[in-house]
Amino acid sequence: MINTFRAHTKIKPLLLIAAFLLPSSLLQAQTPGAMPMPEVTIYHLEGRRSERIVWLMEELGLDYELVYTRGNLGASMASIRALGHEMPMAPTVVYGDQILVESGAIIEMIMQRHAGGKLAPALDSDDFPEYQMWMHYAEGSLAARLFSDYRAWRIQPPTARSPLVDSEAVVQFAENFLADNEWFGGSVFSAADIMMLFPLNVATTLALVDVDSFPHVADWKMRVEARPAYQRMLAAARPDGMIGSLPKIEQRPPAGPR
Repeated sequence: MINTFRAHTKIKPLLLIAAFLLPSSLLQAQTPGAMPMPEVTIYHLEGRRSERIVWLMEELGLDYELVYTRGNLGASMASIRALGHEMPMAPTVVYGDQILVESGAIIEMIMQRHAGGKLAPALDSDDFPEYQMWMHYAEGSLAARLFSDYRAWRIQPPTARSPLVDSEAVVQFAENFLADNEWFGGSVFSAADIMMLFPLNVATTLALVDVDSFPHVADWKMRVEARPAYQRMLAAARPDGMIGSLPKIEQRPPAGPR
């Protein structure tokens, strides 16, 4: 049986009145970059990157339908394959009449078209360049290194740290930034925080790094996971907790100097 979930955007009464009384051009000027949202269906695997899209939609209060088979990753994946797209992966998002993959690209598209300036620092702010960096660092450097180390360390447990960048180093970069900044968007919670949670959870839950060595990351995670939109995401997209978890790393290289 496929579980579906639909979140309904709540429209404030004054905004509803304005929609009837004000010219559409004036309303668009008040919400820069906002475009009408087509129907969105998120094909999901519990505990995977598709959670990012659900969380973003909850933060923005946008409508969506969520499709997965509760507690059965194989059946959820079968629903994705049934779409007939040549790259079956989670998330797969049906956006109007288009089928989209890649969580980071989907988030940026939704942000640019439908966020109306929410969940991102101002384009001309000092925070924006670093926000944009973390949006791409999450997968391009952090997740890539974590999963590379995970595969290598599972095959051959390490006895020494790599002379190149390793899992500890890519997490330490995030730790150092959070020592001076509240969020990965600088002073404001942003889509970069949504992007960064998945790989940082991978780093600690799979024991690629010692969670106690990164107190700023731990504090950030606690604040992120307390957000009401995150809790709504969990209720909709991971109601039974994590399923199908990978085994933890049993041996990692000794910690390096800080």
